[in-house]
Amino acid sequence: MPTSEQLLSSVQMARFVAHGSLRLDAVVPKELNDQAIDVFEAGIPAAPYGTPVPKAYPDGSFARRLLELPAVAGAVKSLVGPDPTVDHHAVHVREARDGTAQPLHGDAIIDVRPDAFDVQLMYYPQDVTLDMGGTLSVPGSHLRHTNETDTGRYQNLRGQNRLTCPAGTVLLMHHGIWHGGRRNDSDIRRYMFKIRFNPTVPQVRLWDTADLDDPAVGDELRHVFPWYEPATGRLEIHNRIRLWRALTGDDSFDLDHWVTRVSNRPTIGDRPTIGSHA
Repeated sequence: MPTSEQLLSSVQMARFVAHGSLRLDAVVPKELNDQAIDVFEAGIPAAPYGTPVPKAYPDGSFARRLLELPAVAGAVKSLVGPDPTVDHHAVHVREARDGTAQPLHGDAIIDVRPDAFDVQLMYYPQDVTLDMGGTLSVPGSHLRHTNETDTGRYQNLRGQNRLTCPAGTVLLMHHGIWHGGRRNDSDIRRYMFKIRFNPTVPQVRLWDTADLDDPAVGDELRHVFPWYEPATGRLEIHNRIRLWRALTGDDSFDLDHWVTRVSNRPTIGDRPTIGSHA
């Protein structure tokens, strides 16, 4: 199986920074999808927290082959860099007509890093239809820190995304995005395999930066979601600019002077002192 990487573009990275997720439709070939459920039923051995990918998933294993797919390998490297470690993994199963759903939640109030993030890979080996209860997520929620289930009382938010997708789809999500598994009202057992990756290098310019100056980068970062409040929703744009500065290593980057004006702190050397002579 080819292992050449397909790095993300700057526009795709900016979209991830704004949306908190990146979707790769049907990138896993049928041969792997056809094997997936038997592999999941047999169980994928657990790996201790912080295990390098090659140790967590031996060469030739199902998970390793999944991660070596060019589109998947390139996206993971673009987001968390080479040689990430595995935080944990799990096979999530929604039984047919089980009548239960996860509350909307974010993963851990204690993870408030403004300049780094983990990535959660979610792989769906089957076609996921609306009645199968795919993963629900709220675009643009990942930089708004909440306690894990503080959002659980919300039933629906404008602009939320209830996943439907073809078999072989991979979803890559910022660790802070609000999400939850929906109720499966179909007659089909639904499977999802999740891996959380921790970066081991600074997350700075890890993608293909050839289009870094493309105006579409700014357009992606300015995107406003319909659930945002008129006032506090603007903080999401501010936080995206700060994250983009960290990811690009460019402390001068800004959109419409938003961060520049609030970080402006002239020092005594920038203006005449009291009593000085012109």
